[in-house]
Amino acid sequence: MPTHISRRSLIRGITAATAVATLATGLAACGGDSDAATKTSDATGTVTVGLVSNGAAKETTLKVSEVKSISAQLPAAIRKSGKLVIGSGTLPSGSPPLGFIGSDQKTLTGSESDLARLVAAVFGLKPEVKRFTWENLFVGIDSGKVDVGFSNITDTEERKQKYEFASYRKDDLAFETLKSSKFSFDGDYEALAGKTISVGAGTNQERILLEWKSKLEKEGKKLTVKYFQDSPSIYLALNSGKIDAYLGPSPNLSYHVTQTASTPNPTKIAGQYSGAGADLQGLIAATAKKGSGLAKPLSEAINYLIEHGQYAQWLKAWNLSNDAVAKSEINPPGLPLDNS
Repeated sequence: MPTHISRRSLIRGITAATAVATLATGLAACGGDSDAATKTSDATGTVTVGLVSNGAAKETTLKVSEVKSISAQLPAAIRKSGKLVIGSGTLPSGSPPLGFIGSDQKTLTGSESDLARLVAAVFGLKPEVKRFTWENLFVGIDSGKVDVGFSNITDTEERKQKYEFASYRKDDLAFETLKSSKFSFDGDYEALAGKTISVGAGTNQERILLEWKSKLEKEGKKLTVKYFQDSPSIYLALNSGKIDAYLGPSPNLSYHVTQTASTPNPTKIAGQYSGAGADLQGLIAATAKKGSGLAKPLSEAINYLIEHGQYAQWLKAWNLSNDAVAKSEINPPGLPLDNS
C-alpha cells in the first residue's frame, strides 16, 4: 500500500497535473514562464472557445461584450493598461482539457484560459495569457506579473492568507467506467462493496478511496484497490473487465470519455464526489493577490456569464457541464487549514 503524503501536497498535485495521462503536444520551455499565443481575431463582442483543441472541445463562438458596471470596479491600473494578464500553470506540457498546447503547436487552449478570456471580455479588456510552471504561477501572482490565475486552483483556507478567490467550478473527483456497465456512484461508499477500483498512488483520490475501503472492511465487506503504472494500463484493465471503474479528477476523466466515444469501448462518468470530502464541496477559483480588489469584479463577471448563458455553453463545449456551480462566490469556505 502506498505511503500517505500530506493533504497539502495531494491538493497541489491534483490541481497541477493530476494522475492521468497528459497530451503529448506540450510546448517545451526553459525557465519558469512563457508568453502564450492567443487568438486576437475574434470579432468585437464575441469570444470563440475550444479553438485548436484537437477534438477536446467543440469550437463555439459566444457573444459577450463589456459590462461597464462591472469593469468600473476594476483597479485603476488594470483599467488603464487595457489588458487582463492571466496566469496559467501549464508548463511544461499542460493537461487536457484544462490547459494545453493546441493542434497548431503554439496556441494555449483549454477550458481554463477560455473562461479567462470570457471574463476579460466582460471587463472590456484584452486577455494576455502567460504560462508558468505550477510553482511559478503563484510567484507571478505575488510579484504582480500576473493579475489573476485561471489554472484549476483549489480554494483553500491556507491560500486565503495570501490570495483572494472568485469560485467558478466544482473541484470534483469522478468514477469512469465502461458505458455498458451498470455501476453507478451517488456518494454512498456502500456502492463500492465487491468492486475493484483503480486509483493513482499518492493522490487525494487514493486517500478517499482507502478511507472507504477501511469502512467497508469494518462491515465485513471487500473493496479491491488496483494500482497501475500509467493510463494505458488502467484503461486496458477497464476494457478487459479486470477493474470495475477508475477514480480520478473529474475534468480529465470527462475529457477521456469524449476520446472514447467512437471507439469499441466507450466509457462514461458513473458518479462524482467532492475533492474536499463529504462535508465540503471543493471549489476551483480565479485567484488574485490578497487586497488586489479583483475578487469582487471577477465574481460579478463570472455571475454575469452564468446568468446570460455563456458559462453553461463554455462548460458544454468542453464536456464539463457536471462541474457547474450555481453562482460564483467571493472567498467561499475552502479546504480547512487542518486538512490542507
